[in-house]
Amino acid sequence: MAQRTTAAEMLQQVEAAINTILIGGQSYKIGSRQLNRADLAELYKMRTDLQAQAAAGTPGLLDDCYVAVFEGR
Repeated sequence: MAQRTTAAEMLQQVEAAINTILIGGQSYKIGSRQLNRADLAELYKMRTDLQAQAAAGTPGLLDDCYVAVFEGR
């Protein structure tokens, strides 16, 4: 069974992503490859929503999602 991620756990991940962007930049290039990280403004919005969810005790972003695995056709 899939483990559910709480709003507080997701908030920690969003904070880590924000810190990574603030320290390392929005994008970087190595040779011919370029990496663009998540949009900082979008992460700030997500952080605000998750803070409100964590404070209110409401379900998180993925709390009502389920995964089914069908094997053996």
